[in-house]
Amino acid sequence: PWLPEGAVLVAGTLMGAGDVIAQQLVEWRGLRGHCGHRTLKMMAIGFCFVGPVVGGWYKILDRLIPGSTKVVAVKKMFLDQGAFAPCFLGCFLAITGAMNHLSVQENWSKIQQDYTDALLTNYCIWPPVQIANFYFVPLQHRLVVVQCVAIVWNCYLSWKANRM
Repeated sequence: PWLPEGAVLVAGTLMGAGDVIAQQLVEWRGLRGHCGHRTLKMMAIGFCFVGPVVGGWYKILDRLIPGSTKVVAVKKMFLDQGAFAPCFLGCFLAITGAMNHLSVQENWSKIQQDYTDALLTNYCIWPPVQIANFYFVPLQHRLVVVQCVAIVWNCYLSWKANRM
C-alpha cells in the first residue's frame, strides 16, 4: 500500500494527544476549560494532512535519495529540513488558521507572526531526529517513529497555531 493505514491513524491520534497536552500542561485549561472541538480539529489535521503528506514525502525522499548509509541519511535530512519542513510548516499553519475560521487576511497575519519562530524551533528539534530516523529506521516505520517523537512537537504546534 501507498501508506500503512496504521501510520495515518497514529499521526491523527498523536496530533490529538499533542493538543490535549498543550491545553492541559502548557495552557493549564483544566478539564472544564478543555476545548474538545480544538482537539478534534487537530486530530483531523493529523489524519487528513500530516499523516498522508509526511508519509508520502518519506516515500518520495527514498526514491530521490536511495540507500541508508550515514551520508545518505545526512543528505535526506538536509533535503527534508531545507525543502520539505519550511513548506510543510507554512501549509500546517495555513490549514490550522482556516480551520479556526480566520479570514484570509487574519490567517496571513498569523502565519507571518508565527512562522519564523516555529521554523527555528523546528531546526532545534528535527535535524538529529531525522538523521537517526533515515539511518536506522525502515521506510514503513519512519512516520510512526517521527510521530512518537513529535508528541512534544505537536504540543508546541497546537499551542502556537491556536494562540490568538
